[in-house]
Amino acid sequence: MNIELRHLRYFVAVAEELHFGRAAARLNISQPPLSQQIQQLEQEIGACLLARTRRSVSLTPAGTQFLADSRQVLSQVEAAATRAARLHQGETGELRIGFTSSAPFIKPVSDSLSAYRQRYPDVHIQTLEINTRAQIGPLNDGALDLGLMRNTTLPASLAWQLILREPLLAMIPRDHPLAAQATVSLRQLASEPFVFFDPHVGTGLYDDILGLLRRYGLSPYITQEVGEAMTIIGLVAAGLGVSILPASFQRVQLEEMRWVPIEEPDAVSEMWLVWPAHRERSQAAERFAALVTEAAFSLNPAAAAAQKCALNHKPG
Repeated sequence: MNIELRHLRYFVAVAEELHFGRAAARLNISQPPLSQQIQQLEQEIGACLLARTRRSVSLTPAGTQFLADSRQVLSQVEAAATRAARLHQGETGELRIGFTSSAPFIKPVSDSLSAYRQRYPDVHIQTLEINTRAQIGPLNDGALDLGLMRNTTLPASLAWQLILREPLLAMIPRDHPLAAQATVSLRQLASEPFVFFDPHVGTGLYDDILGLLRRYGLSPYITQEVGEAMTIIGLVAAGLGVSILPASFQRVQLEEMRWVPIEEPDAVSEMWLVWPAHRERSQAAERFAALVTEAAFSLNPAAAAAQKCALNHKPG
C-alpha cells in the first residue's frame, strides 16, 4: 500500500469542504489532479471514501472513519515535526553540565543557569558536581555536553573558553596577626600551617595553587588535606591553619575568618567552559554557552578580548 501524507491532506480538504472545486482552491491546486489523487487513494485502500453525484459529495461510512484517522495521523505528524524542530533549536531536550564546587559561586554561571531555566523551561538541565580532572572523561565520552572547570591541562579532544579570571585570596583565622594586614604575601602564607585539598580528589585548584607557590620557590606546610573547598573554609575558621581559594568563594562570610588579598599579581585562577572539540554541540549547549559568555563579558568588559582569544585554544 502506497499512501502518502499528501493523499491524507487532499482527502481531509475534500471531506471538510464536500466540494472538489472549493477543496482544490483551498489546496491551491487544480481540480482534475485533486480528483485523480482521491481516486488513487481509494484504489490503494480498496474502499470508496466519497459518494459523488453531479450535485453533491458526501462521506461513505468508510470515508467517515478514514477522515477521523487521517486527522489523527496528520496531527501526530505535525506534533512530531514541532517536537523535532524545538529539539533542534534547543528549546527542548536535555543539557548535561558538569561543574566544580566553586562554579555556583561565580555570578556569570549562576545568572546563566537561572536565565536559561527561565527562557527554556522545557529543557531538562542535568547538573553533576564533579572535580575538574574528573570531568575530562565524561566530556570525552559524551556523558557531559559542557563542563565548567578550573584551568588545567586538557587533551586535544577538548576545547575551552575562558569564562572568568579572578584573584586568589588568602583565608586567615580572624585572631591571626596576618588577618589584620591589608595584603599578605605567598611567602607569609607558606610558612603557616596550611589547610589544602587532598591531591587524590582531582580538583584543578590543587595544581593551580601549588603551581603558583612553586613559581616563587615555595612549598606550603600542609597540615590538613580535605576533599572540599567548604571544608577548607570551615577548618580555617576553626583556627587550624590558613589557605588560598578563588575570590568567588568570598561570598561565604564567616565571623571567625578573614579574606585577605594576596600581594603577588599572578595569584589568579580561571574558570573555563569546556566541551568536546570534535563533536557538534547541541543547540541546547550552544544557547547556554552564549548565555554564560554574555554574562561573563557583561561582568568584565575589559576582559572580553582576552576571553575571545581563548576560544578553542588547546592548552598543552
